Amino acid sequence: MSVSHVLVVDDEVRVVTMLRRLLSQEGHSVTSAGNGALALEQLASDEFDLVLLDLRMPQCSGHKVLATMRERADTTPVVVLSAVNDVATRVESLDLGAVDFVTKPFHTSELMARVRRHLTVTPVREVDRSRFLEGGGIRLDLERRRATVDGVDAVLSEREFALLAHLMRRRGSVCRRDELLHDIWGLDHDPGSNVVDVCVRRLRKRLTRPPIETVRGVGYCFYGA
Repeated sequence: MSVSHVLVVDDEVRVVTMLRRLLSQEGHSVTSAGNGALALEQLASDEFDLVLLDLRMPQCSGHKVLATMRERADTTPVVVLSAVNDVATRVESLDLGAVDFVTKPFHTSELMARVRRHLTVTPVREVDRSRFLEGGGIRLDLERRRATVDGVDAVLSEREFALLAHLMRRRGSVCRRDELLHDIWGLDHDPGSNVVDVCVRRLRKRLTRPPIETVRGVGYCFYGA
């Protein structure tokens, strides 16, 4: 089963509660943080498909979060939600890496439309158009975005699902990191981060020893029969 994991960062409990309800209704998994410092800890320890980020918060501002993410080469898309709407603030947010800026108060229908747009994952290359991919006890349903291991559902993020599907399509071949960055993350160059390695580690944790071999200095290979 494939779900999107969204991090909501805001010090207003009312706003967090509303966003959690809206996102959950659309089937997303939601984690919240009441300040920027906690958000950075969560970003370092877990993988998210999207961040909804307030700017004015205690301990660590939204702009500090964006700056730190850029230093870490964290490419998780960030939508800024802020009552501050002057041009300088919007420009600074976008320059620091935000993919969108939504002014508070916002219309919920418009916000959710923007969320849907930014949660769209870069499609992997179509090598095998079959609905199912199978190997090593793993079965992927590409239409329903479901993953099972020995018949038991495994919960994967969109990115994890896309990476696993790519590796399984290229079964027996070594997938280079630059190839994976381009096809799964939509990046034309290596930002110097370890996003691919982190995603593979999460797959290994969620699937319990999947047949994914690390080819040191090159990339990864799915070898399951």
